[in-house]
Formats: sequence, C-alpha cells, structure tokens
Amino acid sequence: MNRGGLLVAGTTSDAGKSVVTAGICRWLVRQGVKVAPFKGQNMSLNSFVTREGAEIGRAQAMQAQAARVEPTALMNPVLLKPGSDRSSQVVLMGKPVGEMSARGYHGSRQEALLDTVVGCLEELRGSHDAVICEGAGSPAEINLRRTDIVNMGVARAARLPVLVVGDIDRGGVFASFFGTTALLAPEDQELLAGYVVNKFRGDVTLLEPGLDMLKSLTGRATYGVLPYQHGLGIDEEDGLRVSLRGAVRESVVAPPAGEDVLRVAVCAVPLMSNFTDVDALAAEPGVVVRFVDRAEELVDADLVVVPGTRGTVKALEWLRERGLAEALVRRAAEGRPVLGICGGFQVLGERIEDEVESRAGVVDGLGLLPVRVRFAAEKTLARPVGEALGAYVEGYEIHHGVADVLGGEAFLDGCRVGSVWGTHWHGSLESDDFRRAFLREVAAAAGRRFVPAPDTSFAALREEQLDRLGDLIERHADTDALWRLIEGGAPAGLPFVPPGAPS
Repeated sequence: MNRGGLLVAGTTSDAGKSVVTAGICRWLVRQGVKVAPFKGQNMSLNSFVTREGAEIGRAQAMQAQAARVEPTALMNPVLLKPGSDRSSQVVLMGKPVGEMSARGYHGSRQEALLDTVVGCLEELRGSHDAVICEGAGSPAEINLRRTDIVNMGVARAARLPVLVVGDIDRGGVFASFFGTTALLAPEDQELLAGYVVNKFRGDVTLLEPGLDMLKSLTGRATYGVLPYQHGLGIDEEDGLRVSLRGAVRESVVAPPAGEDVLRVAVCAVPLMSNFTDVDALAAEPGVVVRFVDRAEELVDADLVVVPGTRGTVKALEWLRERGLAEALVRRAAEGRPVLGICGGFQVLGERIEDEVESRAGVVDGLGLLPVRVRFAAEKTLARPVGEALGAYVEGYEIHHGVADVLGGEAFLDGCRVGSVWGTHWHGSLESDDFRRAFLREVAAAAGRRFVPAPDTSFAALREEQLDRLGDLIERHADTDALWRLIEGGAPAGLPFVPPGAPS
C-alpha cells in the first residue's frame, strides 16, 4: 500500500519549489517522519554522484540531506544536462544514455520514461512514510502536457496532491495562481489542492483579502505565506540561468580572521556546471567570491577559479574571445593563483582531444599545466577520497575527459605547477582542513595577510541553512493541513475552474 506523498509545483521556474520541498522534508524529519525527496525529471548542469555511482541533480542531493537520508538514483531518475539551446545529455537512473534534441526527447520514449519515473516513486513510497516530490517549471506548460513526466503527468499517475508555489516578489502572483489552475484539465485540477506564497515582504494582513478572493475564485486554500529571507544558500539547479551581473553567489563577508580579505573571481564560462564548488569558499569569513566575464575583472583577484563546464572546448573559445585566456596566462607567469576544476582543469592543460562532447578534434589548451586530455565515450562517475596539502579530502567526479598528467606536483587526481592547480574533483573545498590549507597557500602566493578561520565547518553551515528552511515551513505554513494533504491526498470535491472564470 502506498504511503504519504505530495507534489510541489510552481507558477514558474525559480518560484521556490526546491526551497519549499527541502523545507517540508526537514520539517517532517524533525517530527520523526521517514521522508524522501523526489523529482522525476530534472534539467540541470549542477549534479552530484551518489555512493552507488549514479548522477543526480544537486538539488535532490540537498533535499536528501534535508530529509537526513542518503541520496540515490531513485530520487531523480531522469536528468537532462543541456549542451546547447536545443540538445541535452539524457541521464537515466544515474547513467548517461545519449544526447537528444528537445524535439526528439519529447517525441519519443515518454510512456516508458513515465513508467520508470512512477516506478521509482512507488519504490520510495514503499520504504518511506512520505515522499515530497518537486515539479519542474510550471504544471501549466500546455504545449508539453502530453509528454509530461514530472508535473501533472506523475501526479495523476501516482494520485499525488499538488501544491503550487508562487513568488510574490516578482509580482502578479494571484494571476499566476489562477491562470495555472485554469489552464489545467479537469482531471489535473482534481489533484491541485492549493497554493503557497513565497518571498512575501511586509504585513501579511494586507495580503489576506487577496487570499480570500483567490479561494472564492478557485475553491482552493493557501497553505502558507513564506516571508522573504536573505541568505538561504541552497544549491542552484540550473547553471544556464546564472546572471553574470547580478549578485549571484557573491559572498557576504564576515570579518576576516587575519588582516586582509581574500578576493576570488570565478570565470562564468558557458554551460557552467557545479558552480556550487565555490560555495565553501564563500562561506569562509573574509573571502569574497564573485562571478566574472571580463579580463579586467581578474586584475584585483587573489585567486581565479575556472569552474566545471558541460562544454570544455566552447569554454576555451569563450575565454580566448574575451581576453580571459591571455589574462590567465599572464597570472600564471606572475605566480598568481589559478584553480581549474573539472572542465576548468582540462582548459588549463596542453591539449584536448574531443570526439565526444564538441567533436572538435584536437584543440590546444592554455598550456598552464602539463596535462593532455582525451574525451572518452564512457563518463567517469566516482566518489574519490584522498589527501592533499597534508589534509584529508573527499570529492566527486563527473567527466568524459581522461587526463594524462605528464609532470608537475601531484594534486588530488590532477597536478600543480607553481601557483596553478588543477583537479577533476568537485566538492573538494567542502573538506574543511583541506580548504584552509589551500587558502593559506593562495594567500601566501597572493601576498595577502589572510588567515582562514580555524572553526568554520561547511557541513555545519549547510545544516543550519536546512534547519532555517524547516523553520520557514514550521512557522509560516499550515502544517496540520499540510500533513492531512500528505497523508490523505487532495480534498474531495475541489471545483473545476474554467479559463476566464473571474469575468
């Protein structure tokens, strides 16, 4: 017999589905409920490797941490990793199965994929008290409804009640709630139980007349009004939507432990992946992290990070077009620190041979590290552990490129030459002792009187953030009504809302 479940949908992308899903998971597990997260299909360049070697979205790994369970491929059976505006790598049950155009993906295999998605969901529901599912985009993407395996398609197949989250900070939230409801078919509307308002600022009593009118128009309640909160540093889903000019993951600097701050510039390369690697740097007191796309923005940086990317050759071309490649070469010659991670590591090498990702053949790298890279058809997915700079390190690997290291000083699976480091390991900077040792090396090379804080624990900071999400639900949502929804399904007798009903 299936146990409790709920699907958290949104009026738009970035409405707050991931935050609400993680918050509900943390609230439930603190009540003693055995809960798991789930997202049938995820489109993201930020991914994670589970202990069994499966690749899933980082958002689901974060939600699993919120639920205090080990992430598995069951929690994200389909992952799409964009390689261009029109094509993505399809990762099924944690393993890549090919590259497909958007038209080809939506035009084939959807029935089989829906069976896989629902089967994974039912397996999770059989072993947990509740499964909190996250939708994607909007459930009212009527052009995609026939092939939907993540929103109302999975909700209807598994008879899940649905909450729709709306970001009131963007404006138009009532129209978005009503329009989303009205565009759904009657069978889908039967499962849409109500709404959650996200990012509200001000006096909630001023909002209540609108919530009452929304209920009179749709027959559906609002299950919570969540206030706007700064600094909820959860993992982003989609690297393609990073705003280079916005304050994207620009760290708020706590007072440094030493005399100086340390300034980190991250090259915002195309198809940037796993940019969450620099979160641990931003968590350090006295470290400022910013994303850049111009050569002049590297001038005052103490450390430049070239991050992972789904398009290594494309990133290399982009760096050259913008003068960033030349600036990186100058930095290396001057002994100023540079760190390349995964695709960024490959860019720093001597040569790239790629007949898999870009099919560009042999391409010269920046030549800052004695490394030659050959792209293999099989993707490396691993959870390595090791030691570097005298400290224990954990990481994870997601790459097609196989690096042949020809010299330099050993550094994780890569190498170091002077003040230039390269590795395929994502997540290594989350290892506290290693991060501190690395920052001491960077500060020395940069001539900064920067001292890493001795007691910063990235894992503890992440737990604090997840607890804040749980508090958000516990304090500002109708948790009794939420639990009735999770346990009993959508209320019976919800009315059908035809388009244009308010007039």
